[in-house]
Amino acid sequence: MAWTGSHRLHSLVRQTIRVLLPADCAACGSPLSGDPVPLFCTPCWCTIAPLALSRCAQCDRPLPSPIAFTHSPTHRCHHCTVRPPAYTKAWTLFPYLPPLQDAICLFKYREKVSLAKPLAQLMIDALPPALHADLIMPVPLHPSRLREREFNQSLLLADRIARHLRRPISFTNLIRTLPSDPQSTLSRKERMKNLRQAFAVSKPGQLAQRRILLIDDVFTTGTTVNECAKALRKAGAEDIQVLTLARTVESSIVPDRILAQRATTPMGLLGG
Repeated sequence: MAWTGSHRLHSLVRQTIRVLLPADCAACGSPLSGDPVPLFCTPCWCTIAPLALSRCAQCDRPLPSPIAFTHSPTHRCHHCTVRPPAYTKAWTLFPYLPPLQDAICLFKYREKVSLAKPLAQLMIDALPPALHADLIMPVPLHPSRLREREFNQSLLLADRIARHLRRPISFTNLIRTLPSDPQSTLSRKERMKNLRQAFAVSKPGQLAQRRILLIDDVFTTGTTVNECAKALRKAGAEDIQVLTLARTVESSIVPDRILAQRATTPMGLLGG
C-alpha cells in the first residue's frame, strides 16, 4: 500500500513539473504529462518490443528465414561458423530502432542518465532463462573516454542487472588499455582492427573458472564484446556470456511497419 502511495506521489510530482516546465516526447513530439519514463511518452515507450525472428544460436544475429532451424535447432550463422567468437552465447534483446535508439543516444551521448533505470528494466524484463553467471562485468571505457563522458553507460546498466540477479559485479578488473576511435564511425573491417588487443585483465586470478556475464548497450558487429571475451578467456574464465540491450539489424529483415514508423517519426531532442 505504501508503494502505491509513493507511486501516486511521484506521478503527481511529474505532472506538476510538466506544468511548470513543459517538455515533449523525444520520439513523437507529443507533450509529456505524468509519463513514468523520462523524455518519452508511454505510448511510444510501449512500442519497444523484441524483434521476433529466428536467431543464430551463438551470436543471436537475426536470420532472414527460419528454414535453417528446420533440421538444426542449434544452427549458427556463417560468421560464427567461419570465425567462432570467444564468447559462448550472446543475447541481443531489442532491435536498435526508434524509440529505443533515441533513448540510447540520449542516455549515452546527451548525458540523460535518468534513462538508466528504464533501459535496465527493459533488459531485466527480457532476461533469457538460460542465462547463468557467477560474475557481472560491464564493457569498460578507456580512461580518456571515461573522463570525457564522466560515466560508463554499460556500468549503469550492469549495476541494476547485477542487483536484480543478486550477483557480484566487477568493473575494475577488465580494462581498456588502448584509446580508439568510436566504433560507430567505422566500417566493419575497421572495427575489427580498431579494437584488436584493446582490452586486458588486471587481476587474472579473480576470474579463474568463473562464469561471466558481459554487459554492453549496443551490439553492432560484435567486435567489442568479442575482444573483451578474448581477454577474459586468456585470464582463465570458464564461460563468457554476453547481454546487450539493443542490436543493429539489416533493413532487409526489419518489418515494414517498423520502417514506416521510423520514416514518419520526428527526431525530437536528437535533432541538430
